[in-house]
Amino acid sequence: MSSGPTPVSFKVRTQSRVMEVAFDDGAMYSIPFELLRVYSPSAEVRGHGPGQETLQTGKRDVGIVGVEPVGNYGIKPIFSDEHSSGIFTWEYLYQLGRDQDAMWETYLQKLEAAGFTRDSGRDPGAVVSSDKGNGHACGHHH
Repeated sequence: MSSGPTPVSFKVRTQSRVMEVAFDDGAMYSIPFELLRVYSPSAEVRGHGPGQETLQTGKRDVGIVGVEPVGNYGIKPIFSDEHSSGIFTWEYLYQLGRDQDAMWETYLQKLEAAGFTRDSGRDPGAVVSSDKGNGHACGHHH
């Protein structure tokens, strides 16, 4: 008996920038590359413990240029920004697909709280407290 969802179909759609994954329980998800990138299970994104996460910015147009299988349990996408250290288990892809609406909302709230938009092309870890003249109302007094 399987310990988790098993993929029966897997496609990377480079034009629409989504990963389509169908599972053996009938669930099928279309997961945007941007969501995959900003929720990468890598140490670069998640850190090595709670509170060490790095907010990913400027990933709206990220692509996937390759995908490597990882055993029988997942994949390692290679993103167009050269990020390739995240191993996405089938279980995690299932979770991303199932919970993507809530995860998008959380991501957008974190971006807004940090003074970014989805199009902000700044490097992760940039100092946002001195972010001036970014052209939108972020609640800061400039």
